[in-house]
Amino acid sequence: MKNLFTIIFILMNLTYGYSQAFKEVIYQDNAQKLKGLAITSGANKPGVLILPAWKGIDQEAQDAAVELNKAGYNVFIADIYGEGNIPIDNAAAGKLAGQYKSDYKVYLHRINLALETFKKGGTDPTKIAVIGYCFGGTGALEVARGGLDVVGAVSIHGGLSKAEGRTNGPIGTKILIQHPAEDKSVSKADYDYLEKEMKEGKADYQIITYANSGHTFTNPASNDYNPVMAKRAWNHLLLFLEEVLK
Repeated sequence: MKNLFTIIFILMNLTYGYSQAFKEVIYQDNAQKLKGLAITSGANKPGVLILPAWKGIDQEAQDAAVELNKAGYNVFIADIYGEGNIPIDNAAAGKLAGQYKSDYKVYLHRINLALETFKKGGTDPTKIAVIGYCFGGTGALEVARGGLDVVGAVSIHGGLSKAEGRTNGPIGTKILIQHPAEDKSVSKADYDYLEKEMKEGKADYQIITYANSGHTFTNPASNDYNPVMAKRAWNHLLLFLEEVLK
């Protein structure tokens, strides 16, 4: 029994310490209240802005933030939807994420608000990269397309398409796209057009395709989780960030 209480005590302390690592950051988009999460370890350090998946700030985003902070980066997880707008299920998440994908200017505006808030927190404004998962991966590409003030953008199993009728323009942000080979949400046409867009924009880009991997292959909570490929993707992410944020 004594050993059982010891184990419970240790687990409680680990959980408490994990939750205390984050600082809730309140910011605004006019009347809409936004609540991001920050984990920092010093002023003027390079930073990583995380754009979460379609259900808002989730465990995968938080776990990534903790590990990136251990690697020496200040980290901020953006709140795209705002207080009171968190989807309760996949259907609601798909509808809400779809609205932002369609109205990419609104999406980019919300991302930029998070970026500016992150900069005000003491992170080196000249050394910030953005990474995104799923819906957030689409956002990372929009950051590059929109020319926001970041040095790198990483799309992790993100949507690769953009609205019809949008012209391709120059892209100055370095880009890493982590694409699961069996992602049924990305068509060959979307993939091919993305490569065309990158080439026409003269982008410094790389696409890494991960074999035997479904859409959310990096997320341990997903049925698509592929631990071998997820580890490779994480190592590729760290190498990219080390290069662009050095």
